[in-house]
Amino acid sequence: MGAGRELDVLSLEPILTLEQMSVVDAASGSVEALIERAGWEVASAARTMMGGTYGRRVVVIAGKGNNGADGRVAARVLERWGTRTEVVSAGVKHIPDADLLIDAAYGTGFRGEFDPPVSRMPVLAVDLPSGLDPMTGEDRGGYRATVTVTFGAWKPGLLLGEGPRRGGKVAVAPIGLRLNVVEPSMWLMTDDAAALAIPVRASGAHKWGSAVRVLAGSPGMEGAAALATAAALRTGAGMVVASRPDGGELVGLPSSAVQRRLGDDWVDEALRDVARFAAVIVGPGLGVDRELFRETRDFVKRCPVPLVIDADAIRAVAEDPSCLDGRSAATVLTPHDGEFAAFDIPVSALREESARSLARLGGVALLKGPTTLVADAESRCAFVTSGDQRLATAGSGDVLSGMIAAILADGGADGDPWRSAASAAHWHGMAGSMTHHGAVADDIVDAIGPAREQLVATS
Repeated sequence: MGAGRELDVLSLEPILTLEQMSVVDAASGSVEALIERAGWEVASAARTMMGGTYGRRVVVIAGKGNNGADGRVAARVLERWGTRTEVVSAGVKHIPDADLLIDAAYGTGFRGEFDPPVSRMPVLAVDLPSGLDPMTGEDRGGYRATVTVTFGAWKPGLLLGEGPRRGGKVAVAPIGLRLNVVEPSMWLMTDDAAALAIPVRASGAHKWGSAVRVLAGSPGMEGAAALATAAALRTGAGMVVASRPDGGELVGLPSSAVQRRLGDDWVDEALRDVARFAAVIVGPGLGVDRELFRETRDFVKRCPVPLVIDADAIRAVAEDPSCLDGRSAATVLTPHDGEFAAFDIPVSALREESARSLARLGGVALLKGPTTLVADAESRCAFVTSGDQRLATAGSGDVLSGMIAAILADGGADGDPWRSAASAAHWHGMAGSMTHHGAVADDIVDAIGPAREQLVATS
């Protein structure tokens, strides 16, 4: 069996809460020195955005707090570099035209509504766009930044809700902050981190060493099983055996996959030799029959190998999550928001807390969305932003399930199911981003190989 290189959190980018940032700020020395460094970073970003400084004009909206102080230092530095700058207060109703607008009106402590004057200038935001909630990404008004320079570490709100749209291109500037005084529980997945989990087949590998079992499909939904199967094979599974729990025939399977027909007692039949497999997928296209749901929970409870639970199997588990109790092998749940709503779990304004609450039921929770969150019972949470709207196509989730199962089967990410799921989601997003708009799930499968090559080349 091959395995990816050990994934270390040093290859991830930390995301800190406001409380953690307060601790970091307090431990990082002179506030005045930090503001000077922050202002210089903002001025440097402004110079890059404008393609120079001499003869350029910049307007800085500066509030009363440290965020405004950062903006005023940036204005002073830009003046020294030959830029004409004008600093205006956060309450102004009109601003002059210029080559660039620096938004230093409000920082992370702002809780009101921000209604700034209309501007068509490119915007450089300081730490985060004013009016954006730093924890949830809720939009309370303000400019859409072209670039945001944030300090020390990512804030969750830049990655959630309206954050990606409002923040534009985000650059994290260290400015000498002592991040080591806190222990992050949230990280942004990176190419380097995902590359560490890519299956690398050993010279003495055998196809059964990384075999995946797929239990999926129902009348009219056979394609879900085909997509999960194809994705597992493309990701590195040495063997994939697929079956429909209702005993029907699967059509459209890759020629290299094996189809095994099951009888009425499909749970016992599937369990009879499941130990031969290194991972199992259950759920894509399964259907919503109530008896099938009960049987699915029975299978989940008794399955002794790593298990990816997707689609209709998630709804089955949501009816009685006790089937997850006592599972010793890895479990990965992969709901989108609609499937998550089937669980009796309060929806938190902090999306990462919703993912963690699901993980506490047993296993790893991968909550799909524009930013996919991967949490485990230890409260670790990975943010995955590599994909875009091209993943919003039927069958995309089936592809992701196949990829997760293949990495689990290979023992990638040092055998850690949280890291395996987060790495698969990042790789899946990259594959989707390599397709064209209007692409279908089969195109994502075809892009798994090219995305792998890109990950390896850039890591």
